[in-house]
Amino acid sequence: MKRPKLVDLNDAVQHPGRVVEFAVETGLEEEEDVDLLRPITGRLEAVSTGNVLFVKGKLDAELVLECSRCLKPVEVRISVLVHEEFDVEGVPAGFGNRQHAEVTEEGEAYPLFDGNQLRWEDLVRQSLWLSMPARTICKDDCPGIEDYQPPDDGGRPELAALAQLLDDEEGES
Repeated sequence: MKRPKLVDLNDAVQHPGRVVEFAVETGLEEEEDVDLLRPITGRLEAVSTGNVLFVKGKLDAELVLECSRCLKPVEVRISVLVHEEFDVEGVPAGFGNRQHAEVTEEGEAYPLFDGNQLRWEDLVRQSLWLSMPARTICKDDCPGIEDYQPPDDGGRPELAALAQLLDDEEGES
């Protein structure tokens, strides 16, 4: 596993009101379940209130999904809106003291911070998954799976005796 891509947000955390803006571009190389046509690109910004760090921005993604009806590949463009809030503990250094503030993620199954450094690629991955449509249709009049014929091989051989019983019962009625 490669090292996570980090961006230092300590300046925003220690100085409430200061905006830290950064560009992102990633192909999510380690994500096997997403078929991207182009790298995800966009901008994110972080600003702290002293108690909460806000990370927001907009990303653009082009990916291939499956049509929910016919299972053919469909190229989809989506805008990924990121709006996350993270708790900040401590007193920011910008308030003229010798203490410092730090982002906390207690109880998070998949933490996005190492100290005050954001694992931005993990944030992009999570935001993308949350923004993907639940259903994708290739065209409005998609007929679904066409020409599907169930195999006419008599079914499973171990159930042949049961099938024969049903046929016999139907013949008697």
